[in-house]
Amino acid sequence: MPLTLLLAGCGKMGSALLEGWLERGVRPQDVTIVDPNTEITDQLCRDHGVVTVSAPDEIAGDIVPDVVMLAVKPQTMDDVLPHYDRFGAMGAVFLSIAAGKAIGYFEEHLGSDTAIIRAMPNTPAAVRRGITVACTNQNVSDSQRRSCDELLQAVGSVEWVTDEGLIDAVTALSGGGPAYVCLLVECLAQAGVDAGLPADLAMRLARETVSGSGELLHRSSEPAETLRKNVTSPGGTTAEALRVLMADNGWQPLITAAIAAATARSRELAG
Repeated sequence: MPLTLLLAGCGKMGSALLEGWLERGVRPQDVTIVDPNTEITDQLCRDHGVVTVSAPDEIAGDIVPDVVMLAVKPQTMDDVLPHYDRFGAMGAVFLSIAAGKAIGYFEEHLGSDTAIIRAMPNTPAAVRRGITVACTNQNVSDSQRRSCDELLQAVGSVEWVTDEGLIDAVTALSGGGPAYVCLLVECLAQAGVDAGLPADLAMRLARETVSGSGELLHRSSEPAETLRKNVTSPGGTTAEALRVLMADNGWQPLITAAIAAATARSRELAG
């Protein structure tokens, strides 16, 4: 990827993206990272040889980035953006992974003629198994979209939508999804303890079952419904458990309500 990249913020997601880019062949000298945490930036410089600065005003004057990745916390974005608006006039595309910040917000701060992509990745990006959904404004060129698609694919699958309104539901489903799956592990383990299993064994069984099932889903071309039915013998123990989980007051209404609540909150945050 022959790109000059400027990464604003290098927390967990920013670090995952950086590692993915370098694995894909981005040259370390073509990446400038801006993060006030000098412990992080010093370590990144030692480990990867990337250029690091602690503040935007330290960015070298001859840097002309192709992509400005905004990976800072949404609540700090108001303070951050003014330091980067000059790069829009240089032709950079801004790629934001900040939850709850709509394209219109960035156009207001960076200019309505700035190329902007809004993306929602999720935390399995840390193991290159994330999924990201992204959308663009009308200023993004085909080549800019292809470049950002390749950058996002460095940490997992990528889907593109034309309706930005869908990003709120994406945030609720896949953005928060890893937390729901981890909660499932906690619930399974506690249920195992309640059924008489030692706590450490129950947790190992829960973790391995969920992670193994995820890998089975990943590798199989069968629908999830088919894989579920493959485990379920008529009149057996799994069928009895599913009778409870698939009841009118079972998992589906709870999960539907949870996703609806998260979607509504995402819309509130986006203003």
